[in-house]
Amino acid sequence: MKNVLFTVLTIIFISMTAVAQKTGFVDTDYILSRIPEYKAAQAEIDKTSIDWQKEIELKYSEIDKLYKIYKAESVLLTYDMKKKRENEIINKEKEAKELQKSRFGVDGELFKKRMELVKPIQDKVFNAVKQVAEKSGLAFIFDKAGQVSLLYSNSKYDKSEDVLTFMGYNKK
Repeated sequence: MKNVLFTVLTIIFISMTAVAQKTGFVDTDYILSRIPEYKAAQAEIDKTSIDWQKEIELKYSEIDKLYKIYKAESVLLTYDMKKKRENEIINKEKEAKELQKSRFGVDGELFKKRMELVKPIQDKVFNAVKQVAEKSGLAFIFDKAGQVSLLYSNSKYDKSEDVLTFMGYNKK
């Protein structure tokens, strides 16, 4: 009987301790949107992306032009000339696809540029969130931006402004 009573009391104590943990949340999209360095980095990434996309579209436009010329002249070309033009078009398509992959692929130049410009800012925000959480005595801070969904959140637990203040960006 004493073991059962001890077990029940232990479970109640553990449950009350778990409930007593304080949580908070931040909105990293909001925080990042208020940091000028992030805005500048994002603008640079966007400009680079647009420039590279235009370059790739230009290559595909040239390929399309070559193909149209080839179609129009194909009846006049010998077999060898047709093969040569087809290979030229195929090679240009391969080059364009390789360029597209090298710029926008999984480990492409855009990804590397994003890591170079944005990751240090994200690390800075993460460290500030950690320090604000420790200073506030919070057990958890959730990020309500992106994939995490909250059905209800009390704004008194929003630590976004505290993180911005801690980082020196909250000068209204």
